[in-house]
Amino acid sequence: MISAAIAREAGYRIFALSIDYNQRHQVELAAARRIAQTLGAVRHVVLPIDLSAFGGSALTADISVPKDGVGTDIPVTYVPARNTVFLSLALAWAEAAGARSLFIGVNALDYSGYPDCRPEFIAGFEHLAELATKAGVEGEAFRIHAPLQHMTKADIVREGTRLGLDLGMSWSCYDPSPAGTHCGLCDSCRLRHKGFEDAGIADPTIYAVAPPAP
Repeated sequence: MISAAIAREAGYRIFALSIDYNQRHQVELAAARRIAQTLGAVRHVVLPIDLSAFGGSALTADISVPKDGVGTDIPVTYVPARNTVFLSLALAWAEAAGARSLFIGVNALDYSGYPDCRPEFIAGFEHLAELATKAGVEGEAFRIHAPLQHMTKADIVREGTRLGLDLGMSWSCYDPSPAGTHCGLCDSCRLRHKGFEDAGIADPTIYAVAPPAP
């Protein structure tokens, strides 16, 4: 949401891509549709690709989402190569549409340790785009923008507020409650709520359980 709003502020037209990978939190796709409409996306594609066929993650297989705090190891909510898959699909659409700038909302500070959120990954994929596409071979470089990468969660909350966004529209939770609210206990909920607290901005998120400290 915030990454797309930053792109819009910079003068880019938004072509929004959401991936329906048969993840546990389908509610995020409904949020993505609302956000794309609110930000005036030229087009919003929801592309189905069933990563549950591979499994290997609490988001795509029958594995419990951890609820006991943010650990130091890469958690079971990591989906194997997810951002590589997502950016590859975005790259394919960008080349077909004549676009050369891709925006992704990864964050490498207050996060759960996913390897595909690191600056090295973004830089590596940008180089891959140059090698793997007709446009890149012909000298039309792609740029992978990750404007949130070096922000804390509090910085991200402040930036969303500066942009005038309704942050309650965004979705973070890995394991939504039966009522469709944020669970309040998974890593993502804990980090989200801490971001609002650290920014000194009221958290508009509806949680099933009040998030404890990460």
